[in-house]
Amino acid sequence: MKVKEIIAELEKDYPPQMAMAWDNPGLQVGRMDRSVKKIYVALDATEDTIRECISWGADLLVTHHPLLMSGIKKVNSEDYLGRKVLMMAENGIAHYAMHTNYDTAKMSELAWKALKLEETQILEVTGADEEGRAYGIGSVGSLPEKMTARECCEYVKNAFDLSNVRLFGDPETEVCRLAVSPGSGKSMIGPALAARADILVTGDIGHHDGLDAVDQGLLAIDAGHYGIEHIFIRQMAEHLKKLFPELEIREAKAADPFAVF
Repeated sequence: MKVKEIIAELEKDYPPQMAMAWDNPGLQVGRMDRSVKKIYVALDATEDTIRECISWGADLLVTHHPLLMSGIKKVNSEDYLGRKVLMMAENGIAHYAMHTNYDTAKMSELAWKALKLEETQILEVTGADEEGRAYGIGSVGSLPEKMTARECCEYVKNAFDLSNVRLFGDPETEVCRLAVSPGSGKSMIGPALAARADILVTGDIGHHDGLDAVDQGLLAIDAGHYGIEHIFIRQMAEHLKKLFPELEIREAKAADPFAVF
């Protein structure tokens, strides 16, 4: 099995044209004609992840986040990006990423299903496919039952197997209509307000973003960038196993990139 054959199958379900204009999904490092027997699935191409790939003998690293999001002028061991490119290239590891094309094609669905939302709709429409069906970032819908924001925090923690979340707003406020946008979602405060959500679940909410949301009548749960998006790892590993049963697939161990004390 060649890298190009694997990419061709993946892009049937996660077309690169569904990605945002600023994004950089696709083959980040490596040769299209590289033979693949082992695929490692992770959220990010960190140095630790690449070392795991090397140790296991992976031929292809599949991640959600692209390694290269902006220009790189030099590839050498003195630069952290260059160092990672070299680690993969020197060990014959190809790296492929699916980012906002995955978000629009699958991540939003995974998130609202994990939260058991009802009567869902797209939070922010970003395009339409060849058949005219809209796609976009995030989802909004009704919780199975009305609950307080405090109870919603516990609900979110259980849905995504999290140890903690941050809440902006009064914990005793009752909420029913929930918006969810996996990843960095401060830009989704406006769409969540427009969709008349009571509460937004996302990651990377800054101090002023959270306060401004509350002042406009929207509570916010910051579940972390990794906190929600780690669902990519399991789903993609299972998807690859179904597509390519003859290949070995390994998932990165779930681990927050930081600790809370």
